[in-house]
Amino acid sequence: MSGTAAPSVSGTTGIRNVVLVGPSGSGKSRLFDHVVDQCGAGRPSRGRTEPTTGLRAATVATGGVVLTLLDAPGHPDFVGEVRAGLRAADAALFVVSAADGADAQSRSLWHECALVGMPRAVVVTQLDAREADFEATLADCRAHFGAGVQPLGVPVAGSEGAVTSIADLLLGEVHDYAGGRRTVRAAGPEHADAFDTHRPGLIEGIIEESEDGALMDRYLEGEELDFQTLERDLLTAVAHGTFHPVLPVSAETGAGVGVLLHLVEAGFPHPGMHALPTVTGPGGGAPVSITADPDGPLVAEVVHTESDAYVGHLSLVRVFSGRLRTDRAVHVSGHLELLGVPTGEGHAAHDEDVRPGAVAAPLDGELLTKSEAIAGEVVVVTKLATAQTSDTLSSPDAPLLVTPWALPEALLPAAVAATSRADEDRMPVAFRELAAEDPSLRIEHDAGTGQVVLWTTGPAHLELVLSRLRSRFNVGVEQVPVKVAMRETATERAEAQGRHVKQSGGHGQFAVCHLVMEPLPRGSGVEFAEKVVGGAVPRQFIGSVEKGVHAQLAKGLLAGWPVVDVRVTLTDGKAHSVDSSDIAFQTAAGLALRELASPSTVSLLEPVDTVVVTVDDDHLGAVMTDIGTRRGQIVGSAPCEDEPGRSVLEAAVPQLELIDYAVALRSLAHGTGTFHRELRGYEPLPERLVREHLPSHA
Repeated sequence: MSGTAAPSVSGTTGIRNVVLVGPSGSGKSRLFDHVVDQCGAGRPSRGRTEPTTGLRAATVATGGVVLTLLDAPGHPDFVGEVRAGLRAADAALFVVSAADGADAQSRSLWHECALVGMPRAVVVTQLDAREADFEATLADCRAHFGAGVQPLGVPVAGSEGAVTSIADLLLGEVHDYAGGRRTVRAAGPEHADAFDTHRPGLIEGIIEESEDGALMDRYLEGEELDFQTLERDLLTAVAHGTFHPVLPVSAETGAGVGVLLHLVEAGFPHPGMHALPTVTGPGGGAPVSITADPDGPLVAEVVHTESDAYVGHLSLVRVFSGRLRTDRAVHVSGHLELLGVPTGEGHAAHDEDVRPGAVAAPLDGELLTKSEAIAGEVVVVTKLATAQTSDTLSSPDAPLLVTPWALPEALLPAAVAATSRADEDRMPVAFRELAAEDPSLRIEHDAGTGQVVLWTTGPAHLELVLSRLRSRFNVGVEQVPVKVAMRETATERAEAQGRHVKQSGGHGQFAVCHLVMEPLPRGSGVEFAEKVVGGAVPRQFIGSVEKGVHAQLAKGLLAGWPVVDVRVTLTDGKAHSVDSSDIAFQTAAGLALRELASPSTVSLLEPVDTVVVTVDDDHLGAVMTDIGTRRGQIVGSAPCEDEPGRSVLEAAVPQLELIDYAVALRSLAHGTGTFHRELRGYEPLPERLVREHLPSHA
């Protein structure tokens, strides 16, 4: 804990929470560092070169507000952290490189923000890059984000090509940063093209969002609208999430950063203006109304969790209502099961009262001391040992639950095995800690295959999990091929006799039964019947035969998978008045089934999933072709209702062909594809593949 005090917060209206969103390599993290340093945080420059995999947060004073700036990871595997950042923030800055343009993930996140009305703006960075093209990037942003984005400024290249000046389209000025400080000069004739191209659209866009109905008439009549009027309406439209300015910014020279900070202070909403997430009781039920009131009931949410070697558990918390204090216990509530999605191990529902440790403002790894946190603040809380990411903090006297943000589906499976017995003993604790930090990680002990499967959002996420297992928990694991749990079934009628006869002093064991197995329609399950005549098998042992049949079918006949969709009939048998017993007839039933089973009478069923893919229309054909190569069958496709230019494809695909699909789809669809899968049923495995999945002795 740093001895430095956190910036003073006078009230909710003086708070701004903003998240930076953008792809890896867009200059997002460098912009984060520049803004934090420019605001006088007094911390050494990080010089970060590795991409971030979790939320970074820094609270600084700028102008008349206290800003908590969040830097969300840019890699698509960590979209869960991005959504956590969007939950913690009240506005978003989408960072786009002038050399690379917008990407599919940014467009998807833009759409998510639009659905909830989150205010957002676009920051164009890397203006000095060799391939930089501001005009092309602006067109790319409009293609990805919609025509409603309008530039507030245009970069002006200096004599040596470096961007040290920004033409302000509203003020009609040029802001120059060549000397390290901003100087302002009037725009000259050489800037006329930029103003003629972009200023009319900017002003018309502001007027369209204005609450002044007569403003457009005044503009069309040729009236020169004053800057104060335009800026007021611009900032109002930005705060309401209906207008999205584009700001060129150079983190190298500082060009445009001042305008960006002014927009954050004057245009982005304070927490009292932003819609709050749904709040219910811990068991769900009717929503509970709350507001961003420091004097209201305590409602806060853990948006990020990590462990520090010295401080222990660190929870990044957004306070939505009330006050969070260290001298008062809080109720910790986690109920991911209410989302209705698979969560795996380590995410069980939990409710407990705990006493928090310190409350601090974050400064990108440093902690600035605070006495309390009020509604609207984003703070770090120590010693919430049982709190997981997405958990709710509330008063023990009135427990509440914030409905968690939408978690990304973990669709890339990786089976792992401990490298030693000691590693195996350490695995449960390590998995529990990893699950607490990362709700996107799904850990399953597959009962069908006996494997431990880590379900992740992609290769980078998987590598991070494996790295943390090794470095933080000293758990060695190796990846092994993922198994798919199959089923066995009868392909034709077969019959055999099971004979169990043993004599070894005292009572022996004697049982003979004759069984017939025949296939049933898919989904019928297992049926048992008996057609014994003349009492060949005494009545008291027929139940024993049935028990033995079910036990053997559960173990499998050829490859060790449960047998389904068959009818087994007991037709004949023999018993001994002294040596026959319940266990003897169970054993004889198993022997008969194993005897009748062969590759000609029993085959394998593979699980088939319904896969729903949402993808850009440009890549729909490639995705459909790939589905065919995976033995999939197209069920249908249709335009995506709320996303023009995208389609939804439904297909039935064997699970054996889906193990790497999360990686393949990203490549096929150039990052524009998402998918959901759920079990559809079981279908016969093609004969050419059956042999690959049978034991060598079968």
